[in-house]
Amino acid sequence: MKTPEHQAWNPTSWQTRPAQQQPSYPDQVALLEAVAQLSRLPPIVVSWEVERLREDLAAAQRGESFLLQGGDCAESFDDCQSDKIATRLKILLQMSLVLTHGMKKPIIRVGRMAGQYAKPRSADTETRDGVTLPSYRGDIVNGAEFTPEARQPDPNLLLRGYERAALTLNFVRALIDGGFADLHHPEYWDLGFVGHSPLKAEYERIVASVADGLEFFETISAKEVHQALRAEFYSSHEALILHYEQAQTRFIPRSQRWYNLSTHMPWIGMRTAQLDGAHVEYCRGIANPIGIKIGTAMDAGWLQRLVTTLNPQNVPGKLTLIHRFGAKDIETALPKAMQAVRATGHSVLWVCDPMHGNTENSQSGLKTRRFENILKELELSFQIHRDLGSHLGGVHIELTGEDVTECTGGARGLSDSDLQRAYKSTVDPRLNYEQSLELAMLIADRGRAERRRS
Repeated sequence: MKTPEHQAWNPTSWQTRPAQQQPSYPDQVALLEAVAQLSRLPPIVVSWEVERLREDLAAAQRGESFLLQGGDCAESFDDCQSDKIATRLKILLQMSLVLTHGMKKPIIRVGRMAGQYAKPRSADTETRDGVTLPSYRGDIVNGAEFTPEARQPDPNLLLRGYERAALTLNFVRALIDGGFADLHHPEYWDLGFVGHSPLKAEYERIVASVADGLEFFETISAKEVHQALRAEFYSSHEALILHYEQAQTRFIPRSQRWYNLSTHMPWIGMRTAQLDGAHVEYCRGIANPIGIKIGTAMDAGWLQRLVTTLNPQNVPGKLTLIHRFGAKDIETALPKAMQAVRATGHSVLWVCDPMHGNTENSQSGLKTRRFENILKELELSFQIHRDLGSHLGGVHIELTGEDVTECTGGARGLSDSDLQRAYKSTVDPRLNYEQSLELAMLIADRGRAERRRS
């Protein structure tokens, strides 16, 4: 008898499995029409980009590069604006520059953008003043306003999400192809408010060092470093709303494989990682690199089955495990997870998400994350991997290029009382531009220390 993971697969086979976190659309005919229309639209990414990312991630598995995955906790349709997209790209480029300089290895840039329009919810409904309505599940599902009209899931929003994702990634590509990421001019990436940061002098020193190094090499070789003219940039989002993912899944005859062409790298969250569930069933059939968020609730058997189900042939670069244990649990939980995966004989890319496990409520009731806990989890991750003969291959961060006050601590020492000043997130707290850059500098310092030990 065939086990579930060895049964026939197609982009709709997930519909035979229990599907968590899916909207309840009142008009099924409209849903089918929206999915049919979405399936006829051009893909947002192409298969050879997906394969190139898988090869890059395979290099990170071998310790030859490092993954920087970052962006908003949840995108909104209103944020599809040129200045906001450019700002998010700038901070990721700045962080990658700092990491490249410190770690002396290529940085794989993957944005949580161009599709991160849905978020899982802890409850299907929300009640206010005796009125109960469906929970807000992200702009691709329904509206945030607490009204019956806004909260009703609308399948036409799947099409709007596709449009916003395509516009976002098209603009990112245009910026990069136009020289926005040229390492000869990293000063162009500066955000206006970085000039007021305590990190300004250190960042400017790194920029000058990179520019001097390029000028020196090009002078003695009489050749331009073409790789420094542009930066590869990939998109990622949680593969949560499965009708959306299904509609953009295409069979590519050249490779004889199915690809999700709505993004380069979809991931599965903790709430949808059930072995017999729809999300695992969907993701096991696509050729994309897959991320899995893992936490303390995932035992060894569960993790082992996920690894072998989603990457049965142990393809390098296929599977990224994004651990999110929190600073208080990582010393116990991470070694157990690593031992469980080793027992399968499979290779994975280990990435630390130091954000989700460190979420707490501030005195004012706002959700926040403390910079010192984020940093502690990262430092412990590096140490545990080194002690167990492994290496941490990347970091996954919720961040924004804006001057928000959502996470406490960092170079400016933000406190709970500062949160009200510029708390803009409707879902999870994000690192602001300054905290993100500081974190990159501290990771780079750790990379320099690792090189000295080796």
